Amino acid sequence: MKWADYYTRKAKEQDWLARSVYKLQEIDKKTNLIRSGAKVLDLGCYPGSWSQYSLKKVGEKGFVIGIDLIEPERLRAKNFYFIKADVLKLQTNALRQKIGIQDVVLSDMAPKTTGSSITDVARSLELSYKALEIACAILKKGGNFLCKVFEGEGFQEFKNSVSQVFKKIRLIRPSSTRKKSREIFIVGLNKK
Repeated sequence: MKWADYYTRKAKEQDWLARSVYKLQEIDKKTNLIRSGAKVLDLGCYPGSWSQYSLKKVGEKGFVIGIDLIEPERLRAKNFYFIKADVLKLQTNALRQKIGIQDVVLSDMAPKTTGSSITDVARSLELSYKALEIACAILKKGGNFLCKVFEGEGFQEFKNSVSQVFKKIRLIRPSSTRKKSREIFIVGLNKK
């Protein structure tokens, strides 16, 4: 397998849908991002490991909504709801009316990479700003936000935008992130 590294094998052994679960798990342990009974919105949810992890954390009283172009076919739970959509084309107010106020917004969205770091960073930032726009509209006061973004030109401005919305922010590069990756995760805690 092309990407069969330690985390890929571990995810398969532990029945997670993707290796990216370990990034969320590490960030959640450091920040207490997702709590029991929470309502979680997972943007760009395919292949489903972040939603799968969130379902375990929120328990039966919580709820997870996943949005993506592709439905995670192996993710089934009575408290999971899937919306097939292009996140960039979502009307934020319509989404808020449909799903209501949430406790947590997660975004592990990434663009299809081109090999041009300038292009890839710009596309990553477009997705990140859309995730922040959604978080601003649907997170409750005190809610939490997690967003993957590629480091590069414009990153500092995005970080500043997040810090205007949340009382505390943290930058985390999980240990399961591949060494060559430009990704970093920004955590916004306690929405103002």
